[in-house]
Amino acid sequence: MGVWRWRRNPLRRPTDLFEAWLAFGALVCVLVVAPAVGCLAGLQVDSTLQRAAREQRHERYLVPATVVRQAPGSLAEASADPAARQQAPQRTQIVAAWTAPDGSSHEGTVPAAEEPPLPGDRFRIWTDTSGRVVGQPLDPAAASLHAGLAGAAAAVCVAALVETVRRLVVRRLVHQRYSRLDRAWAAAGPDWGRAGAGS
Repeated sequence: MGVWRWRRNPLRRPTDLFEAWLAFGALVCVLVVAPAVGCLAGLQVDSTLQRAAREQRHERYLVPATVVRQAPGSLAEASADPAARQQAPQRTQIVAAWTAPDGSSHEGTVPAAEEPPLPGDRFRIWTDTSGRVVGQPLDPAAASLHAGLAGAAAAVCVAALVETVRRLVVRRLVHQRYSRLDRAWAAAGPDWGRAGAGS
C-alpha cells in the first residue's frame, strides 16, 4: 500500500516518502532482523541449557531406595476427604532409605514411586554425590524445546517492538500533518471566498 508514496507526484509530501521508507525498514526488520535475533537467542539459550544438562547428568545419580514406612503426614491426608483427593491427586509421601554414591546411608521423606507404597518396596531416586535428593537431570530434548521457544519468543518480541515504534512514528507524522494543515487553514481561512483577496 505504501509503494505509491515513492512515485513522483506533485502532491507527495516529504513525510509521505519518509513514511514509505519507514514501512520498508520495518518490513525488513520483521522479515530479517527479528528471525536472526530469535535464532541467535535460541542458540545461546540452547548452549546454556545443554551445558546445564551435561553438568546435571554428571552430578546426579539414580540410586535404589527402599520404602521404610509411610510418612506421618501422609496418613492424616489419606484419612481426609476422599473426594478431595480424587479431584487433586497427590503422590503419597513415604520414608525411604538409600545408599548414596559415596557409600553413605540416608533416610528421608520422598514421594512414593507407586501407589499404594508397601514397606520393603524398592524404587529409584535421583541424588547428588553426597546422597541429597535432587530432581531428575534436564533432558537434552527438553532443553532444545525450551531453547526453541525462547528463540521464537525473542523473534516475536523484536517484531512487536519494531511495529510499535513504526506506529508511534507514523502517529507523530500524522499529528504534524494536521498541525500544518490547521496553521495553513488559519492563515487562509479569514480570506476564503472574499472578492479581491486572491482566493
